[in-house]
Amino acid sequence: MTVSIYDEVTVQTIRVETASAKYDVVIGSGVVETLTPRIERAVGRLLLPGGQARRVFVLTSPEIWALWGKAFLRSFEGAGGEPPVTLFLPAGERYKTLAQVERLTREMVRAGGDRGSLLIAFGGGIVGDVGGFVAAVFMRGINYVQVPTTFLAQVDSSVGGKVGVNLPEGKNLVGNFLQPRAVFADTGVLGTLPDRELRAGLMESVKAGIIRDRTLVRFMEEHAEEILKREPRALERVIAASVRMKAEVVRRDERESGLRMILNFGHTVGHALEQATRYKAMLHGEAVGWGMVAALAVARRRGTISGGQMERLEKLIYRYGPLPKLKAQAARVMAATGSDKKNVGGVRRFVLPVGIGDAGVVEDVTRAELEAAVKYMLVRGRTATSC
Repeated sequence: MTVSIYDEVTVQTIRVETASAKYDVVIGSGVVETLTPRIERAVGRLLLPGGQARRVFVLTSPEIWALWGKAFLRSFEGAGGEPPVTLFLPAGERYKTLAQVERLTREMVRAGGDRGSLLIAFGGGIVGDVGGFVAAVFMRGINYVQVPTTFLAQVDSSVGGKVGVNLPEGKNLVGNFLQPRAVFADTGVLGTLPDRELRAGLMESVKAGIIRDRTLVRFMEEHAEEILKREPRALERVIAASVRMKAEVVRRDERESGLRMILNFGHTVGHALEQATRYKAMLHGEAVGWGMVAALAVARRRGTISGGQMERLEKLIYRYGPLPKLKAQAARVMAATGSDKKNVGGVRRFVLPVGIGDAGVVEDVTRAELEAAVKYMLVRGRTATSC
């Protein structure tokens, strides 16, 4: 990690290195206003030899564009050529579909997109996932960069190159791996983020600490007030620690053949909750929070964590709530876990913590164990203390 001054903006730069790509994650306030020179350092000149402008697309949501569109466009003033072509994706998991991918790619064709085009994903995790998938399939692949605007996207989904969309049968079942050319995480945009979305995003940082960084767990326990008040140094420390953890895991296992599966801690039941509630009852991070509660119950039953550790970690999850109350039926949640993409050949793969700051993948979690954990989660989800 390096800390530098660039265009009068103090940033942290974390290097991600995988078998297929090497790129920087830039973290700091004011990054959106200095995007053009940063993008050109990562991708190359936007004004091509001969004066022809590279066709640049920005995929965003109407809400983000209303808040930050002017600042984004100011960054491209004086770069030469036409401003980026704006593509809109409505907010919500229900728009993370193949139908939207077709619509967006057809708009890009009509706007003159070609294999030299650049796509900028400017928004939250859904925009990033869909934008990356569009970049992976348009003209058989074009360059893209991530400019995440939510906490969850900054600490997790924008890094690592997993892109894709949902099917009615399950989440992220159609996708690919395509690393971005760069990630620009502007912490300044978090000031307009609703509290609920901030707290949902913080669940991914809680996850990062539980599975790989006990120091992060301790920091989030001891500095919850500063973090939730959005004190810049506290937020940047959590973001940087989360990104460093993920960068190291992705470096060792880019395509989720082994170690990278631990990043799915809380996601097996979390994704099932989203599917069981038709993506309408909770944010992704909230579902992951409840999924972690279920996973902790399995881990405690198996003895990979102690009773005291379970109590401590569950308390940390609730500290960054409130999580939404749960009304889903156990049978429906259990049925949804069957479409988890980690399952292979009928074997249910499950991520469990081993103490605090370590985790592993097991393949022998029984239906009875999982059902007991889901029921424990649902009981906790109906109590006032956890919500």
